[in-house]
Amino acid sequence: MDSVVADSTRKSLKKVLITGASGFIGSFLVEQALSEGMETYAGIRKSSNKEYLQDARIRFVDLNFADKERLKQQITDQATEHGAWDYVIHNAGVTKCLNPTDFDRVNYLYTKHLIEALQETGNVPKKFLLMSSLSAHKDGLQTAYGDSKLKAEAFLKAQSNFPHLILCPTGVYGPREKDYFLMLKTIQKGLDVVAGFEPQHLTFIYVKDLARAAFLALQSPHINAQDGFETHHYTITDGHVYLDEEYTAIAKKALGQKYSLKIRVPLAVLKLVCQISEEAAKLTKKPATLNSDKYKIMAQRDWTCDISPAETNFGFRADYDLTRGMTECVAWYKANKWL
Repeated sequence: MDSVVADSTRKSLKKVLITGASGFIGSFLVEQALSEGMETYAGIRKSSNKEYLQDARIRFVDLNFADKERLKQQITDQATEHGAWDYVIHNAGVTKCLNPTDFDRVNYLYTKHLIEALQETGNVPKKFLLMSSLSAHKDGLQTAYGDSKLKAEAFLKAQSNFPHLILCPTGVYGPREKDYFLMLKTIQKGLDVVAGFEPQHLTFIYVKDLARAAFLALQSPHINAQDGFETHHYTITDGHVYLDEEYTAIAKKALGQKYSLKIRVPLAVLKLVCQISEEAAKLTKKPATLNSDKYKIMAQRDWTCDISPAETNFGFRADYDLTRGMTECVAWYKANKWL
């Protein structure tokens, strides 16, 4: 009897596929899906690290985005054996590459393959959520990463009878994240390295808030065709704007660091450093954290954006401002011996 009840319960659960599940944001999306009581499928490569995907309820799938015909067969097999996914969060992608053409291949072409495979197998989900980026939409900011995300967005927006939403988070930070972590390590050593001489207006979103926003959007009645917003994407932040000096002050307080030496690096010098780092990466065969795209992002002075559509259409309000988020984040880094 218990097995019959368990099987009936499983069939009633909403199935969600989360691609890029082993990454920083992806692992938190999986945790949120489980907390929502969903039957959760984590799309990862067999070689991916499962350190933060230890829950026994997670179902793993290794989808071949490079080969659309193989992908179609995998989706068909899934639908036949376990039922089609009710929701898909396409979070997989790359933020830095050795070869700039890889941005288009992974962020655009693989997204296109997944959308077409779902359509061509008759397994269109109730809603498809694409995780994009605010950097794809900032005026005057043109990066290889942002361009690839815009191409993926444009393809998705052109699809008819394919319910979807696009989230464009600003700077995402939190436990397990590695780029902002490097900034925290520098501040902990007593150095406050600042890009340029003009103040930056920064926006952030704590990773747990982003995961919650994704599921509010997923389960809302809204789809892009109904929303009436010409851009058809939702920017996601904590609702605040911070000066770069405020970020440093909040980070220092969370770290317990009383003093720091401020070093302002001219943008011309920063650009040269990023170019050298990018060339060195070609020798080591590892993508550089400092690269041409990263320079453009650090040189951008204004990261303000409008969060009101997300507030209006699916009731998103951030639980974490930067102070609360940074405090929790630093505590995790210290507990896990990163700091």
